[in-house]
Parts: sequence; C-alpha cells; structure tokens
Amino acid sequence: MRLANIFHLGVKELRSLVRDPIMLVLIVYAFTVSVYTAATAMPETLNKAPIAVVNEDRSPLSWRIVSAFYPPYFVPPEIIDQAEMDARMDAGLDTFALDIPPNFQRDLLAGRRPTIQLNVDATRMSQAFTGSGYIQTIVTDEVRAFALRYREVPELPVDLALRVRFNPQLNKSWFGAIMQVINNVTMLSIVLTGAALIREREHGTVEHLLVMPVTPFEIMSSKVWAMALVVLAATAFALTAVVQGWLSVPIQGSLALFLAGAALHLFATTSMGIFLGTVARSMPRFGLLLMLVLLPLQMLSGASTPRESMPEAVQYIMLAAPNTHFVMLAQSILYRGAGITAVWPQFLAIVLIGTVLFALALARFRKTIGTMA
Repeated sequence: MRLANIFHLGVKELRSLVRDPIMLVLIVYAFTVSVYTAATAMPETLNKAPIAVVNEDRSPLSWRIVSAFYPPYFVPPEIIDQAEMDARMDAGLDTFALDIPPNFQRDLLAGRRPTIQLNVDATRMSQAFTGSGYIQTIVTDEVRAFALRYREVPELPVDLALRVRFNPQLNKSWFGAIMQVINNVTMLSIVLTGAALIREREHGTVEHLLVMPVTPFEIMSSKVWAMALVVLAATAFALTAVVQGWLSVPIQGSLALFLAGAALHLFATTSMGIFLGTVARSMPRFGLLLMLVLLPLQMLSGASTPRESMPEAVQYIMLAAPNTHFVMLAQSILYRGAGITAVWPQFLAIVLIGTVLFALALARFRKTIGTMA
C-alpha cells in the first residue's frame, strides 16, 4: 500500500497545482519567455544598437565603412549631418555617432594618419562598452582591407590558426538559452515543492493528512515525485521546442542522458524545497528565505561565471551543492556531447547529496508534523 499511497498523494499534488493559476503561469514563463529573453537579450551582447554616421568624406572608403554596420549587431546606420549629431544623441535616438572627416580617404592614401570621431551614449552602459570595441574593430578592418589594394603591408611572421569548438559562431545566445533552462530547473523545483507544503498548511489540509493512514515519508515522497515530474516535463519541452526549435540552438549530446541527470538533480532540489517549506511558516517568509538560498546557489555554481575564477574556498564549499554538479554535467552533455563515462562522477555526487538532503528534509518534516499533531 505504501507505493499506492505515494502515487495517489502525488496525483493529488498535481491536481492542486492545476488549480493554482499563479504557479502555472510561472512554469510556462520560466521555460518559454524567460529562456528566449535570456538568449536574445543578454546584457553583454550587442543587439540592434542604433548608430548614425556623419559622412563628410563621401568617398568609396567612407561608404565602405558605413556598409559594414548591419544587423544583428547594429541597425542600418542613419546618415546625418554634423548639426544633427548632438541633437539626436541628446534625444536618445543614437547610441553611437561616427563622424568621418572630409578628405579621409585622400589623407589615408597619402600616408597621413586621419582621425575618425566616435561619440558614445554611455548611459546605455552595456551597449556602450561592448559596441565601442565592435566599432573600432570594424573600422580598422575596413581601412586595412582598403589600404591593402594600394600599398604593400608587411605580413606578420606568425599566423594564428583559430579553431573554435562547441560554438563556432561564438554566439552568446547558445550559452544564455541552455543556462537559463538549467537555472530554472533548480529554481522551479525548490519553489514548487516548498509552496506545495506551505499551501497545505495555509489551507488546513495537513490536518486531513494526519488522520489518514499515511506516513510522513509517503507524504513527502509524493510531493517530490509530483513536482519533479512537472519540472522534468517542462525542461524537456523547453529544450526541444524553445531551445532547439524556436532559437535554433544545437544540442550536442544525448537529451535522454541529460534528463536522467536532471531527474537525479530534481530529487535533491525538491528535497531542499521541502526542507525550506518546513522552516518558513508562510509564503512571504518562504520567498525571503528562497532569495537567501537560491541566489548563492546559482551565482556560485558555475552557471554564470566559471568556478575556476572563484576563490578556492568557495569552490570547495559549493561542491556540497547539488546544482554545482548539475551545471557541470549539463554543460558537458549539452555543449560538448559527453557520455556517461565522462559525467558519472557528477551523477554519483548528486545521488549522494540528494540522499542526504532527503534524509534531512524527512527528519525536519516529521518533526513539523509531530508539532502540528
């Protein structure tokens, strides 16, 4: 009867979730719009930046420079005159304004060093910082390519052959989309299980469970498998429909292997959600507690920045967190196409951490149930 109790209680959890529109909206948003936004609007990514050009030279070289700015990094440049430049930047119409002086091409071919002025609206900090480097590279490359046709330029004695693996286009949306899914797996699993437990307490249905022939282990296990199933199904949909379909981001490794690792990770994080739900007595308290726990987990797990760049003490401490190992196995499988022979240490670590978290949460849950009885 124990397995039957766990199954029926889990079905009851799924029905309760279906009747909670706020949680349903959160799940849909986290695995659709949130993933798309993270992929296409990463702060360090230059995307459709507005640029204007004052072309006082009107030479083939100047028009060549103008034509080098195109989507998706820049919108097609607006050709303006000198009097409009300051007014347009004051109005916030342009992030960048490039002023190509008169006789620019003639001075370049004559061996002089003409200067191009770039005005940047630094209030748009992320685009200003990234875009300035883009523009400098574009102008330099176009001028060099133009000058090669008229004067001999000595070649460097060393040629660097660049081979970019796993992301040949250096497309940051590939990283943003997949990492957002990975982060949302951790977040939603903790939120759903903790909220389910608190919802039981607020609605008074915990007392109903206490008079039924069920044990705390069965109650907790039902919440774990039900919420884990929802997050796992949403993860599979996000990777196939949103990441691969909508965003056209390729996945290198086995999706089934990743979902197996995600299922083990969900066992650990849903147990963590139960534990936090027993500590917090209301949803506002749970929300505050969640911020204290979730932000360090995600920021220090290697999902945002490489673990190697963190202090060694932090690296060792975060080995006790399940999502550290989950991020490692997810990146290995989805980015580099790794198999089970490469990621089995992470699988084993998640199983051990999940077992400890489940035992701690079950002990705390039994104590909470005992005080209510």
